[in-house]
Amino acid sequence: MIRKIVYGVFILIIIAAIAIFMSNYKFGVDKMDVGKYYLDNTVPQTGAANVVTSVTLFYRGFDTLGEVTVLFTAALGVAVLYFMGENKRKQKLQESNFVTKIGTRVVFPFILLTGAYIFMHGHLTPGGGFQGGALIATGFLLLYLAYEETSIDRKKFYLVEGLGGLTYVIIGLLGFFMKGSFLANVLPNGTLFDLLSGGIMLPIYIGVGLKVGSELSNIIDDLMCEVKCEEAGGEE
Repeated sequence: MIRKIVYGVFILIIIAAIAIFMSNYKFGVDKMDVGKYYLDNTVPQTGAANVVTSVTLFYRGFDTLGEVTVLFTAALGVAVLYFMGENKRKQKLQESNFVTKIGTRVVFPFILLTGAYIFMHGHLTPGGGFQGGALIATGFLLLYLAYEETSIDRKKFYLVEGLGGLTYVIIGLLGFFMKGSFLANVLPNGTLFDLLSGGIMLPIYIGVGLKVGSELSNIIDDLMCEVKCEEAGGEE
C-alpha cells in the first residue's frame, strides 16, 4: 500500500513539473529564433551552401567528434565480441553466382567513387562523411559476398582510420590555438558553391569519410572472418 502511494506521489510530481515547464511557453509563438539565425548567417560565416553541414561541423563540431568516437567504440566492441566470444554460430557461406561476381567487379569502383563524391561534396549537397563512408563500406561488403577469398589489409585500414580521426582533431586544435575555440574556421570561406569553399569543412569531411569507411569495413571483415574461420575449422 505504501509503495503504491509513493508511486502515485512520484507520478504527480512529474506531471506537475511538466505542467510548470510547459506554462512558460505560449502556444502560437514562433520559437525558431535559433533556426533563423543559422539560415541567415550560415553562408556569410562559413561559406557553405549546406546549412545542415554547417551546424554539424562548424557550430556543434565538438559533438560530431563525439559521434566519430562512438563509431570507433562500436567497431572495437564488435571486434572484441567476435574474437573473444565462446558461443559462436556455425554458418556456411553460399558461393556467389557468375552474374554477382562480374557485377561486383563492374560496380565496386563506382561505389567507391560515389562514396568519395558524397563526403567531398557534403558542404554543398546533402550527404557528408558518415554517408559517404558508409557507402564505401557497402562496396567492400559486396566484395566479400561475391568473393569468399576477399580479405582486406587490416593494418592499412587501421592506418587510414587513425589518420582520418587525427585530421579531425588537428583541425579542431588549430582553431583552438589560432582563434580561441575548438574547430574555429582557419581557412578561407571561398566562393559559394565551389568545391573549395566552406573553410575547414572539406578537409574535415574527407577525414570523417575515410575514418567511417575504414571502421565499417573493419567491422565487416570481423563478421566475415568469423564465418570463414569457422568453416576452415570445420573442414579440418
